[in-house]
Amino acid sequence: MHHPRPDPVGPGQESVWSYPRPPSAEVTPRRIEVVLGGRVVARTDRAVRVCETSHPPVYYVPRDDVLPGVLEPAAGSSWCEFKGTATYWDAVLDGVRHAAVAWSYEAPTAGYEHLRGAVAFYPGRVEAATVDGERVRPQVGDFYGGWITDEVVGPFKGEPGSRWW
Repeated sequence: MHHPRPDPVGPGQESVWSYPRPPSAEVTPRRIEVVLGGRVVARTDRAVRVCETSHPPVYYVPRDDVLPGVLEPAAGSSWCEFKGTATYWDAVLDGVRHAAVAWSYEAPTAGYEHLRGAVAFYPGRVEAATVDGERVRPQVGDFYGGWITDEVVGPFKGEPGSRWW
């Protein structure tokens, strides 16, 4: 199995290779916003930031901070060895359905209970996602939903050749 060499870390940056496994999950006061259909559909300063080895952080937004009536359950589910079964969510705005833009853990496993009632948006499936005003770059790969900002360095899981990391 190939293990990548972490990218150099500059001032004010952190390496995803210093993140723990199992992942950490901590409430952050950073301003998180998600834009879809030309509107801010989620805005919070009480997201849960999840950090896992080799992955950019993921921000879970309390559902109370998502525009009411936008999210509808989507088909399918997946399983995380740490957090449990994931539920997927579509967003419906002005009659337009945006498929599988977010996921959640409705019954998270022990240690991740504070994810209950929060959703994580895929930055690559919305118009924009920001952390403290900085536009997020999506993590490569159809499955991953990491939020890449200038403060994190990789290489990141999902990039070509990373399947077995």
